[in-house]
Amino acid sequence: MNPHKVRYYGEMRDNNFEEMMATVLHVYREVDIVNNGVIIPELGDTVTPSFDEKPGIQAISTTSRELPPVPGKHPSATRDYEYRGLGTLSLLAAIDLHTGIVTEIIRKTHNSDDFIAFLKKLDSSYPGDKNMGIILDNLKVHTSGKTREYLLTVQNRFEFVFTLKHGSWLNIVEMLLSKLARTMLRGIMVKKH
Repeated sequence: MNPHKVRYYGEMRDNNFEEMMATVLHVYREVDIVNNGVIIPELGDTVTPSFDEKPGIQAISTTSRELPPVPGKHPSATRDYEYRGLGTLSLLAAIDLHTGIVTEIIRKTHNSDDFIAFLKKLDSSYPGDKNMGIILDNLKVHTSGKTREYLLTVQNRFEFVFTLKHGSWLNIVEMLLSKLARTMLRGIMVKKH
C-alpha cells in the first residue's frame, strides 16, 4: 500500500450535528452582537470563553550549547540534533471571546482533576455574579463524575456549549492553540533546573 495515496474523510456520526453546529454558531453571533455594541447584556459584561486542551507538548533540553548565528556562515542559531526528553505537558487554555484574555494552566496530566483546576482558575478570574458560557468539545473529562460533582458546588456559574464530534473546527480557541504550536512551541528548548 502507498500511504501517500490514501485519502481520508470525516464521517458525520452525530445525529444532532446540524442542531449542535447551529447552537455554537448562535453563541458566536451573540458574542459578535455584544462586542459590536448592538445589545448590552442585562448583567453587565458577558463572559464567553472558548476552551480546549493541547496535550503532549514535549519538553526537551539540549545536550550541548546552542551556537549563535555567524554572519556569512550560519544565518540562524544552530543546535545539536541530540536532546534530552523531559516528559510531556498539557496546556489547558481558554480565550475570552469578548476581551481576548487567555486563561491557562500547564499540567503534567490530562484528566478530570486538571479540568476542575482550570475551571477553578477561570472562576477566580471573573466576578462571581457572571455566568460563563464555555464553548468546549465532548472530551470525557468535561462530563466525568468528578467534573459534575464540582459543577454542583458552583451552580449556575458555568454553562457548557459543546461542539459536535469531528467539529473541533467550530471552536475558536483551536486557532490560538494551532498558532502556538506552529510558532512558539515549535523547536522550543527548556532548561532543566
